Amino acid sequence: MDKKHDVEIALHAVKDPEIPSISIEELGMLYEICIEQSHVIVKLIPTFVGCPALDIISSNIKKAITEKVSWVESIDVVYIYDVSWSTERITPSGREKLKEYGIAPPPLNYKEGEAWTVECPYCGSSYTAIENIFGPAACRSILYCKSCRNPFEAMKPVVARK
Repeated sequence: MDKKHDVEIALHAVKDPEIPSISIEELGMLYEICIEQSHVIVKLIPTFVGCPALDIISSNIKKAITEKVSWVESIDVVYIYDVSWSTERITPSGREKLKEYGIAPPPLNYKEGEAWTVECPYCGSSYTAIENIFGPAACRSILYCKSCRNPFEAMKPVVARK
């Protein structure tokens, strides 16, 4: 029996509360899983320090592990703040799930300070424009596709601080 694998499987079901198509693992938040006998410590990197969903994510992690892993007696969820999350941590499957949900994934290999563009998640066109840098959450902006004429959200590119 691989205890770490048991916990990883349970964590696959924990979705981001604001983007329910993508798991915290696919989003690149999972930093480390520590196991001490029947105690599990899940270490996460928050996407944004002030993210309002962190308490919900912690609760959902505890619930998922409790429901799916019988040998676990206690769980701690710890947020790591000395490692910066970046959009480069989003997995390829996570990028696809963002698109399926109607959110354009951030550009790959983005360098801080550069102008950024994304493809429309509906038609794939790169003929898009930022309508509003401020979207429904701190991590997203509102864009407009000039090809299919659909508004859409895009995840803002974030570069890890060293």
